[in-house]
Amino acid sequence: MRMFKRSNKAESAGQAGEQADLSALVRQGEDMIEQLAQAHMSWGLGSADRWDLDQTTGVISWTFPDKTATAPAQILGSFSPGSGSWLWAWANKSILPDMSRDARSFRDWAEANGHAALAQPKVSADAQSASTLVALAVRVTGAAGYYKGPGSNSSVIITFGPVTLTNADGSTSSFSARQVHGPLVG
Repeated sequence: MRMFKRSNKAESAGQAGEQADLSALVRQGEDMIEQLAQAHMSWGLGSADRWDLDQTTGVISWTFPDKTATAPAQILGSFSPGSGSWLWAWANKSILPDMSRDARSFRDWAEANGHAALAQPKVSADAQSASTLVALAVRVTGAAGYYKGPGSNSSVIITFGPVTLTNADGSTSSFSARQVHGPLVG
């Protein structure tokens, strides 16, 4: 993905600084998503029997044999390996507007910080550049967690907030991963 690679052209001091800032944010985002993934594995993220996302309530749920986990959710976008593209949630007509706040927040940040290529509705992307987009968006928005929903033709990327665990006996507890970096946007 060209927007994450240095150009062969000579860069102005401002362009080099912006690239360095973006590279630092990407590294922070990659560290952040690794730490979030490790933290959320403690309650079972990635091992549920089933997952669901209700766009009308904005809640994602994961079902396990002994418990259910739920959290407020947002859709960042979707990655299609077949077409080699990333589509931001705000540009996907099948996603309710309230479900794309994080994606719009990232778009607004990208536009305000001179990264217009990151704010395009659809971006050419391979698996690595899609992962980089996710890391950067999770870092910029300060998401508490993210989930890659499996799909046959594409994968949806969902950010989520604090998780409520409901055990089979009806008892509940909350889980919130410690944030390493706060959000850059509100």
